[in-house]
Amino acid sequence: MQITPFNTPLPVPKIQRPLYVKEGVAYYEVTMKQMYQKLHKDLPGTVIWGYQGIYPGPTFEVKRNQKIRVRWMNDLPDEHILPLDHTVHGAGVEVPDVRTVVHLHGARVRPDSDGYPDAWFTKNYQVVGPFFEQETYEYPNDMEATMLWYHDHAIGITRLNIYAGLAGMYIIRDEHEERLNLPKGEFEIPLLIQDRSFNPDGTFYYPAKPDDLTAPVYPSVIPEFFGDTILVNGVVWPYLEVEPRKYRLRLVNGSNSRFYRISLSNQQSFYQIGTDGGLRENPLEMKSFLLAPGERIDLIVDFSDLKGQTVVLKNRAPAPFPDGELPDPSTTGQIMAFKVTKPLTVKDTSVIPETLNKIDYYNENQAYIIRPLTLVHREDVYGRPIMLLDDLRWDDPITENPKLGSIEIWSLINISDDTHPIHLHLIQFQILDRQPFDVDHFNETGNLKYTDDRRGPEPAEKGWKDIVSANPGEVTRIIGKFQPYTGRYVWHCHMLEHEDQEMMRPYEVIPKMNVIQKLIQKIKH
Repeated sequence: MQITPFNTPLPVPKIQRPLYVKEGVAYYEVTMKQMYQKLHKDLPGTVIWGYQGIYPGPTFEVKRNQKIRVRWMNDLPDEHILPLDHTVHGAGVEVPDVRTVVHLHGARVRPDSDGYPDAWFTKNYQVVGPFFEQETYEYPNDMEATMLWYHDHAIGITRLNIYAGLAGMYIIRDEHEERLNLPKGEFEIPLLIQDRSFNPDGTFYYPAKPDDLTAPVYPSVIPEFFGDTILVNGVVWPYLEVEPRKYRLRLVNGSNSRFYRISLSNQQSFYQIGTDGGLRENPLEMKSFLLAPGERIDLIVDFSDLKGQTVVLKNRAPAPFPDGELPDPSTTGQIMAFKVTKPLTVKDTSVIPETLNKIDYYNENQAYIIRPLTLVHREDVYGRPIMLLDDLRWDDPITENPKLGSIEIWSLINISDDTHPIHLHLIQFQILDRQPFDVDHFNETGNLKYTDDRRGPEPAEKGWKDIVSANPGEVTRIIGKFQPYTGRYVWHCHMLEHEDQEMMRPYEVIPKMNVIQKLIQKIKH
């Protein structure tokens, strides 16, 4: 199917409004629905699943420390629109095919509002998962100004539910950010980037099995998914008409497995002002950057000297990453276009401040514990690749029990061939460093033999993060403080096919012992 790039305008998702505000707490209701949506001029209407029936869902915009409540409702049909593999853990024939649960990615929330994978629910909550607790989630928004995103997290089918359209953006604002005089209003654009493929009738195409699978499993989970088109805000290769002035672009990589190495076609600079968890300390000028699945980045681009020009947002990341094929420049090598064709409506007085934020960086000497955790490539009973965290599966006993308020270092030892974007729920962390090691020696002895010096995080990774790219043959170290809640959360690879195929583990934040408990424990031992 021939799809012409840059002839369909970029939509900006509408802002979700509350139904009411009571005692200072805004209350929202959001329903997941199946609808038809036009995703490009050259495509027929596509069947999508969307929050409020639109893809992507509406954007939440809230103020820091402004608590809100959201009742998430499932009004989807009983049958899935994509091939569903019942051999995947959590997606067996004993559970309904269509299940949903919403995770606000990057948020600091209590466990009952985090979107635990086994807290799923069906239409009208007729059937619920074993960890389902409540219909209405509470978001305290007690974080720095940043952009999060919300998406489905149902166990065993996250890759399908997000692919069908269940994703949206969530912006937290505060007074400090407002004082910086960054581009705002119509000059601030959220961009949800995803890849998709289409059938001739305009429906989403998702492979029913791997090409090389010989086992009698159909449909079957695939190792990774890479589409042949790129969508931004639910439109294939859109364009945005802009004025000759500064714009703030807030990007989310919402793709199942695709990394993006992003640059501008005219080799112009980006000015990075924020990471996953908020503003950087200082802006960073750069020509390109890597964006992993689930990761966000906050940028300013200045179009002031480009009147009448068209600038294309390009992608040069191989798929699979890091050693796959480079994208085709005419298809997945391009993302969207900016056409500097609008007249300047008002003088641009926005700025790129020299100082943006103050970040308190952790010192590794503060760490209560250092956890070595392996990222492992195995095969399942059908001979299909399966990725595991510390060689354990979802239902194995919990092995990570950080104490409330403790600072920990997690050392991610990647002995697989892929770069894995590892996401921790509940906390924002900082990246310490990466260091290459001898994988064969580790596999033979279980001991780390380093082959080069440690190197710090990439410049664009400095600041608060909830996604870290753990490269093959490297130990990647992150440091974070596990607060402010106790309870069960998860950590996982954000390549959704890996996540669904067991590369996800629960962890539990446990209370700190008081003096009496410590004394009792000492007596027992």
